[in-house]
Amino acid sequence: MSEKNSDLAVLLKNHPSDKGPFYHGTKADLKMGDLLTAGGNSNYKSELKMNHIYFTALINGAGLAAALAKGEGAERVYIVEPTGNFENDPNVTDKKFPGNPTRSYRSEMPLKIIGEAAEWTRPTPEDLQKFREKLADSKGEIIN
Repeated sequence: MSEKNSDLAVLLKNHPSDKGPFYHGTKADLKMGDLLTAGGNSNYKSELKMNHIYFTALINGAGLAAALAKGEGAERVYIVEPTGNFENDPNVTDKKFPGNPTRSYRSEMPLKIIGEAAEWTRPTPEDLQKFREKLADSKGEIIN
């Protein structure tokens, strides 16, 4: 690979060109214009305060995140708009899946809620159980 192509690969990895739309799954009841910010506790390791806010360009991926989210509220998938730079989520990109087929991202800057998705494919109870077991067996550290 030439030096120019190598530099381009690094640039694309750190600054994705995905145009969305983007989604964030949660059980929080939010309003249009609200901002989602970093600093919340991880859904996967409750003692870990997150330095980023996470989102995806796959609506069903956001639906899975909503199903796994902490809390008692209804599962919701919000349409979000990044307010600043974002990067591929290093917790899944290249570490678990080559490239970024999950189209998962994170940002230190807030995400603005611009809508709510009414329909997505909800994971079955069996799929959720399998995913929770996989998370429980995971020995990997969260890259924060």
